[in-house]
Amino acid sequence: MKKIVINGNFGIENLEIQEQESDNVLPHEIQIKLSAASLNYRDLLMVKGEYNPRQKLPLVPCSDGAGTVTAVGSAVSRFRIGDRVMPVFAQTWQAGSPTLNEIRSTLGGPLDGTLRQNICVPEYSAVKIPAHLSFNEAATLPCAALTAWSALFEYGNLQAGQSVLILGTGGVSVFALQFAKLAGAKTIITSSSSEKLQMMQKLGADHIINYNEKKDWGKEVRKLTGNVGVDYVIEVGGAGTLEQSIRSVRVDGTISLIGILAGRAPELNLLPVLMQNVRIQGILVGSRRAFENMNDAIEMNKLTPLVDRVFPFEEHKEAFLYLQSQKHMGKVVIAIPD
Repeated sequence: MKKIVINGNFGIENLEIQEQESDNVLPHEIQIKLSAASLNYRDLLMVKGEYNPRQKLPLVPCSDGAGTVTAVGSAVSRFRIGDRVMPVFAQTWQAGSPTLNEIRSTLGGPLDGTLRQNICVPEYSAVKIPAHLSFNEAATLPCAALTAWSALFEYGNLQAGQSVLILGTGGVSVFALQFAKLAGAKTIITSSSSEKLQMMQKLGADHIINYNEKKDWGKEVRKLTGNVGVDYVIEVGGAGTLEQSIRSVRVDGTISLIGILAGRAPELNLLPVLMQNVRIQGILVGSRRAFENMNDAIEMNKLTPLVDRVFPFEEHKEAFLYLQSQKHMGKVVIAIPD
């Protein structure tokens, strides 16, 4: 059995393949033979030591994975050998609002993650894969898809006819577009790439904005919504784009704060948040119950994730470098060999 670890020091260059010892399956655990793992921006930051510089090493990175149950503990009742499953990102967060301990029980840091051939998890910390999805496709769901789902439906209440502004074309953003269209919402998506924006139109985006051409894109969003603003913003840029997102949202609208891709802003005027009764909601993926709700919707609508590229296990460094380049649309996946 093999695993990939951040060994000794942080950095993509310090990732290495090691032998993985077999774990004993405890009474309430299942053993999963992982077939695929997908990459999130969080995983990249973790590998580089920028997410949690105090994270103990060595660490198996990555939070998302999909595979097959190969062994079950004596007390397991939810799964059988041969079931296709995905481990849950926050292993102990089952439903409702999380506790501090529950949001610290996360794969890919502080717990060892999914970039390995075998993983054992409690039976309550896994969910079944929608029947129509491959392992590569399913591996994209645990973090990116669930984050978008939580923003729009678990914390939000997106309704048909409402509007959603989506920043970027990465994993969370593409899932947000797909889910918003399933709900019958109007969508606006931003990117610096005309090629990516054309792809988003093919996926159903109603309006596209190239933010290199429209520097004041918040004003453009206002124009597209009759100067009302959007109901929801999927904000993956962080402080660097938040001011424009605040300009884009309607009175009593919601900004789901998800990522930090645009870095920091030297000064941010929060007065419009107060004056327009805007909600800013941080989103940390979601619970197991939310994951199951999302999977039901994915299976019912036969939604297919957008997988940009699949890298072999041995090319894991190249996969992280590709994610870092931000050339991808949708998700980057690493195939895990038998």
